[in-house]
Amino acid sequence: MQQIEQKIGYNFKDKKLLRTALTHSSYANELHRGENNERLEFLGDAVLSIVVADYIFHLYSDKKEGELTKLRASLVCESTLAGYARQLGLGGKLLLGRGEQHSGGADRPSILADAFEALIAAIYLDGGMEEARRFVLGFTKKEIEHPAVRRTADYKTTLQEIVQQNEGERLEYVLVGESGPDHNKHFVAEVHLNSNVIGKGGGRSKKEAEQQAARAALELMGY
Repeated sequence: MQQIEQKIGYNFKDKKLLRTALTHSSYANELHRGENNERLEFLGDAVLSIVVADYIFHLYSDKKEGELTKLRASLVCESTLAGYARQLGLGGKLLLGRGEQHSGGADRPSILADAFEALIAAIYLDGGMEEARRFVLGFTKKEIEHPAVRRTADYKTTLQEIVQQNEGERLEYVLVGESGPDHNKHFVAEVHLNSNVIGKGGGRSKKEAEQQAARAALELMGY
């Protein structure tokens, strides 16, 4: 944990927050006790989104909503966050269950991305929004100001942009299935348009399942 603190330039007052951020559910389940990082990941996702959205909103006053949405999506997607986690060497510091360790969980993009978001939340809870902002922008600021051409397929953003063309339409993603052991989970999600199912997809993380559901919806719509 000291190595992580040195890398991020922040010393936790409450070391338990950092430990929880690095604890995967497979580890906590094996011990049948203790917290895992899922709740922190939920909060960190929101903090990350607001920090990035706020920065690009003020930096690019000439860009329209769709352009801002695309830029934000490219910076908060799973593959990008996993890359940030690798820069910190988070994979080698995570507390994983034995099955997850043996199946390569320490380098799985979904696990790394979730841990990075959990770390954001831990910093936010321990040091406040400004510390969280400093941490997030330390990774994203350069890419925001000099956005690279990203080839990552973001089906959710594309689908959202299409649906937004019709006023009053509403998209919702619903998790409808979850199976497999902790080290090899499979999730199934549906995307609903005004309560009607227009796509269904699966993946090894909730985010991947939602992306595949959006992809199925785009195919159904002829895109």
